[in-house]
Amino acid sequence: MKRSARRVDVLPSPNIWYHPDAYELENRVQDADQAIWRVLRRECDWAGKDVLDIGCGDGFHLARFAETARSVVGVEPHGPLVERAARRVAAVSGVTVRRGTAARLPLSPASVDLVHARTAYFFGPGCGPGLRAAERALRRGGTLAIVDLDVGRGPYGDWMRADLPGYDPAAVDRFFAEAGFRCLRVDTRWRFPDRKAVETVLRIEFSAPVAERAIAQVLRMNQKACGELVLPVGYRVLLRPKRAGPRRLRS
Repeated sequence: MKRSARRVDVLPSPNIWYHPDAYELENRVQDADQAIWRVLRRECDWAGKDVLDIGCGDGFHLARFAETARSVVGVEPHGPLVERAARRVAAVSGVTVRRGTAARLPLSPASVDLVHARTAYFFGPGCGPGLRAAERALRRGGTLAIVDLDVGRGPYGDWMRADLPGYDPAAVDRFFAEAGFRCLRVDTRWRFPDRKAVETVLRIEFSAPVAERAIAQVLRMNQKACGELVLPVGYRVLLRPKRAGPRRLRS
């Protein structure tokens, strides 16, 4: 996901906002071995609890939470994606989708046990308003879980930094550490069914020259593969429990 150092309430996503069908494919190829889900369930199991998914997009992850959660709310700022998400979960019990932003959540204080955000809004310095809103939404003992790409890890991180030369992975790590988060590094595999899928996904994530370089590199990595193509991608899972008393958050 491309990102900017500037923080506003709603920063248009250049991938899912404009290419929702291609992003659906991207969601399906990511984390083929379910490594992120295993970490989340181990660290902040949501069985029987109330879950909020911030920046839920078209609702891809909502039904997964709903398998064991008591209730699930997806919050998304982009109207067309809110509609897609609502259609996706229309038949799933206990799931609702609301339009709103990370900094202005349409939820009552202390109403959820897990706040989850995956490659959405919480990219480092500047996301303080969203952190404060998530803290308000959490009950005591709840957890804020942020899943983001590990931009310091190649090859995916190399491509991201080529498009975002001002992005400083170490500074982002410091920001979250100082805000009280524990960082878990997670190795995942993206598994593409074919070359066309590689091209479709990488071309919505990167500028044209970087995307072509990335595609060529993935093909070289898989030159002996038969059928599916695999790309190793590193993630960070950032975890912070809700504690009693006030918490000073950086902006």
